[in-house]
This record gives sequence, C-alpha cells and structure tokens, in this order.
Amino acid sequence: MTNGARRCGLLLTLITITATLAGSGISRAQTNDGTDLSIELVDPKVLRVCADPRNLPFSNDKGEGFENKLGELFAEKLQKKLDYMYYPQATGFVRMTLAAHRCDVIMGFPQGDDLVQGTNPYYRTAYALVAKQGSGLDEVATLEDARLKGKHIGIVAGTPPATNMAVNGLMANAKPYPLMIDTRFDSSAAAMIKDLTSGEIDAGVLWGPIAGYYAKQASPPLHLTPLVKETSGPRLAYRIGMGVRPADQNWKRQLNRLIQENQPAINKILLDFGVPLLDENDRPITAETTTKQP
Repeated sequence: MTNGARRCGLLLTLITITATLAGSGISRAQTNDGTDLSIELVDPKVLRVCADPRNLPFSNDKGEGFENKLGELFAEKLQKKLDYMYYPQATGFVRMTLAAHRCDVIMGFPQGDDLVQGTNPYYRTAYALVAKQGSGLDEVATLEDARLKGKHIGIVAGTPPATNMAVNGLMANAKPYPLMIDTRFDSSAAAMIKDLTSGEIDAGVLWGPIAGYYAKQASPPLHLTPLVKETSGPRLAYRIGMGVRPADQNWKRQLNRLIQENQPAINKILLDFGVPLLDENDRPITAETTTKQP
C-alpha cells in the first residue's frame, strides 16, 4: 500500500470517528489553558496509551517498560488516570489502536514516519554495536573497522544497519535474526544476546534502546557503542517523539509542552533503562550532562 493510500484510509477512519463522537453526547472538557480536547481524546480525564503488551524495554502489560514509566510521569503531570490499549506492535498496530480511537498516544515513534503525527522528539539515539568487554571489538566505533572482517555479527534482518554491513562486506558471515516476530513468544534481541554471551556470534547490532537494555542486564555487562560515525550507508541515529492522530493539534501541543517541561525527568527514566542518549552533535547524554534538549 502506498503512503498516500495509508493516509487516505486513516483519514476516512478519522472522519467516521469524528462523526460518531459528534452524535454521542460526550461531555466537553478543557485543559488548564482552556483548550478543548473533548473532540480529540477518547476520554479527556484519562491518559490512554497505545502500547505493546510484551515488548520490553519499551512496554509490557505489567507496566515495566520505560514507555510505561513515561506514561506514569505524564499522567501524574496531567492529573489524569492512566489506561492502556494493548496490541502487538506489528502490522496493523496504528490502525487497530490510535486510528481506531481506542487510545490517544503512542509513546515512541520515529520522527518523519507518516503513519501518525509526531510530537517534538524527546530523545535521540542510534543503532549500536554490542560486544563483550575486553574482546577487542569493544573498541570498534564503526562498521567500517577492519577488525570486524571475518567476524560473526548478529543483525536483525531488514533494519538500516544491514545496509551498512552489506556495504562493508560483513554479511557473508553475519547471523540474521527475524524482524517481524510475535512478541508474545519470541524476542530476536534476547536470542542475539544469548548467542553473543555463549560465543556463537562475536558481536551484535541492535537498536540503541534494546541494545542498552540487554547489555545492562547481561552478566557481566556487555559493551555498547552507538554507531554514529558511519560514512557509508544510511545514518543510524534517529529522533524519537510520540505519535498522535493527524487531526489532534491541541493534544500534540500539550504533549510538546510536557516534553519541554519534563525533559530531565524523561532523560533519567531513559538512562535508568540503559538507553544510549545522544545530543544533536552525537555526544552521549549522561546523568551528569542531561539537559532540557533531546
């Protein structure tokens, strides 16, 4: 399906929802600044988050992920009850949750994705190389490094760094892990880390938040290097914001204010989960250097 067709389908869904709400007799509610959100939110008194029930470190139905913790923070600041619409984050996730008006925000969405309207970014991170401490590969900062030649490297098939690995001749000995899985029963990241600790692979390339989470959990902890020095293939650093419906302008502005006002608290939650945070110059953001800018 083309991007235009997706947008058209989502627009038709939103028109239907708006018409339904207009005749439903739902009471109108306003934010503290007088902005009417009753036509935008499922329930203005509840922060309804769209989330995957089994997708750590992001979220689960036990509230253990960092997106769960961000939901708790925002619900507290908004003085709202927190509730979830859980659905596996695979094909159809946006259509079955946000677009179906079953929830009002997706806590993490890459900037530039046209399936949703994005807020301002609240963090920036990158794909990362994960290796054992003292292996020699823990000193590697780019997939162009000659020390990776001939090594068995884990990669999630279809992710951007696979292109960089191919450009650098690293795919012949790579071990691919599936991109699309049922998170209720499987985890490509957990499988990759298990293979790394057992020695079946020499290193692995994972999305930064996942890499940081598993590297921190491993015993002993694994070394993580954000891949921000690539000179060939796609750039591997991305800004992450929150996703709302295209029509929800007031709600987006309110979330933008919350992000701006609570950036240090947001950074702390992310750092506690091992997310490798980067500023706009690719420098690491730590607990000591955290600022109000993502």
